Amino acid sequence: MASVDEIAPERARTSGSLRRDVGLIGLMWASVGSIIGSGWLYGAQKAVVVAGPAALISWIIGAVAVVLLALVHAELGGLFPVAGGTARYPHYAFGGLAGMSFGWFSWLQAATVAPIEVEAMIGYAGHWSWAQGFQHANGTLTTSGFIVAVVLMAIFVAVNFLGVKVLAHTNSAATWWKIAVPLGAIFVIAATNFHPHNFTSQGFAPFGAKGVLSAISTSGIIFALLGFEQAIQLAGESRNPKRDLPRATIGSVVIGAVIYVLLQVVYIGALPLASFAHGWAKLDYAGISGPWAGLATVVGLGWLGWVLYADAIISPGGTGLIYTTSTSRISYGLSKNGYAPRLFEKTDGRGVPWFGLIISFVTGVICFLPFPSWQELVSFITSASVLMYAGAPLAFGVFRNRLPHHERPYRLPGGGVISPVSFVVASLIIYWAGWDTLQRLGWAIIIGYVLLGSYAWYATKKRLPNAPRLDWKAAQWLPVYLIGMGLIAWQGGFGGQGHLPLWWDMVVITAFSLGIYYWARATAVSSEAIEQNIEEVAVVDEGGH
Repeated sequence: MASVDEIAPERARTSGSLRRDVGLIGLMWASVGSIIGSGWLYGAQKAVVVAGPAALISWIIGAVAVVLLALVHAELGGLFPVAGGTARYPHYAFGGLAGMSFGWFSWLQAATVAPIEVEAMIGYAGHWSWAQGFQHANGTLTTSGFIVAVVLMAIFVAVNFLGVKVLAHTNSAATWWKIAVPLGAIFVIAATNFHPHNFTSQGFAPFGAKGVLSAISTSGIIFALLGFEQAIQLAGESRNPKRDLPRATIGSVVIGAVIYVLLQVVYIGALPLASFAHGWAKLDYAGISGPWAGLATVVGLGWLGWVLYADAIISPGGTGLIYTTSTSRISYGLSKNGYAPRLFEKTDGRGVPWFGLIISFVTGVICFLPFPSWQELVSFITSASVLMYAGAPLAFGVFRNRLPHHERPYRLPGGGVISPVSFVVASLIIYWAGWDTLQRLGWAIIIGYVLLGSYAWYATKKRLPNAPRLDWKAAQWLPVYLIGMGLIAWQGGFGGQGHLPLWWDMVVITAFSLGIYYWARATAVSSEAIEQNIEEVAVVDEGGH
């Protein structure tokens, strides 16, 4: 069986073959390069529209939440120093059904990244007259914009079909560029245009606590910060994982958070007063479809605007290519695990999983229909990503309980407390995305269970050699968690019925999540079964960021 976590069909590696030659800087650089991605192009603008200047608090809360998840992953990365792992940890702890589920969550997350990068490219391209008809005033795609989006998705797939090699990890030069551009924008704009009164002229927190919390999930904050895992992916190659993993993990999130907070501060401070004269929710200025480049142009920095327009085409394009590859490889892994037809394992002469690429294209096109704007799609990606990452704290608790004597290069101090707290935080982030987003995520999950579950049933009935063991008993908590989160969101105040008042809804989420955490830990597979699951799952390369 193979991992379902962004794997490459054409080559494999074992943990025993990894050379431990990556130091602290290498680990941290890998994560920082992933954190400073295309999220910065829209995050500041979307966050201030939802939360006002209090978006600064949203970034800080988001950073703390991601640090908690990252710390849990740091111990798991040392315990199982393998490439990939986010979907693999629940598979080890809870068996096949959990592995199938978190594999599907991983696929959903990867499959929606390429479409969001396409929407970022189209948004910034709106600067040019020939592209201004691609989006409505509210940022959603027009008919011509939809056609262009489909063409761009087709280009991503075509490049992959040609066998063009995309780097699994951002190389040093590209990372320098990705960091230099936003830092340069911060310095130049702050030095020439900064108005402190912007932070108070319409009130610091005009939308209250609800706006601050909503912004975390819906404006790209979590989406932007979830790149920390790249350091953990390299755990098996770290010279000193006990010392360097936690430092690299926390350090990369802190560096990323500082850069994003500075971007938010400078963005708010540089805005012309007229742009938010009618309130932050109605923020508007020429070129706002490409927020940073448009702002640079408005404040008289046209040359910087051109740099940002170019970066906004190049960077999302590269990420879209990578995740188109990743999506096809995750489906390849799902097939290897017996959850999808073996057609997904078929490769052409270049080792490209061609059927998975076709499905990746179709999925990307479908995403443009219910999520025709960057912000709508980022909420979905955030929820799917955090749902995927939420399996790690659950597995952490099981491994501490079932495998207490396994060697841990890094042992998280206070892990018995941090682990359930991080699971609660993950549940809150999912909840803050709002009922409308979670409805769509729920339908996507149901579709996944129908498709993958049907094939697993067929493979079992026909006694196919790759038929999976589903371990229903060990994953009995999972459907309760998914349905329960949906019901709470439906009754809550973030786009739901509003029957659960603010703060009380979070008390309910906290109590519910803690109940699920300890239930999952109690019903997990035995120590022997965990060892067997580890033996059965091959270690392979991930598709990468």
